[in-house]
Amino acid sequence: MTQHFALFKLEPSFDIDIETLEQTYRSLAARFHPDKYAAASAFEQKQAVMMASAVNEAYRVLKNPTERAAYLLQQHGIEADAPEHTAFAPEFLMQQMEWRETLEEARAGGNTAALAELDEEIAAEQQNLQQHLRAAFSRQNHDEAAALVRQSRFLDKLRQEIQAAS
Repeated sequence: MTQHFALFKLEPSFDIDIETLEQTYRSLAARFHPDKYAAASAFEQKQAVMMASAVNEAYRVLKNPTERAAYLLQQHGIEADAPEHTAFAPEFLMQQMEWRETLEEARAGGNTAALAELDEEIAAEQQNLQQHLRAAFSRQNHDEAAALVRQSRFLDKLRQEIQAAS
């Protein structure tokens, strides 16, 4: 299950060197680009397409902290989206409601400054959540990490909505 990490020659960990990931991605993407195999056999072309697809998927997962954390949990047989991990703490639920209300008010009023401020607040919260994820993984507390992944997914989605409204 460490396929994504192995493909990029990285140790399975929440903390990865993003610069190394980027460099390895560029190298692998160039190596397996389907255009390089235009004159190759049909089998080699198919292999190149499959490898290019695997490289792109692994890069997508490893580059995103939320997806990387969920992938690490899968390695331990834990699905972050399983029902036992879907409950949020009451404080987080209240905060969600406040953020949603702020988003709706800013969107309805076309208030781009409020949207930018909310986006900054959510980005800071994502950074905080990533620190908690890092700590949960270092303690090998996978249940806590799964709950944090769910929160992180909510924040990712909320930021997408904010950016779409901006």
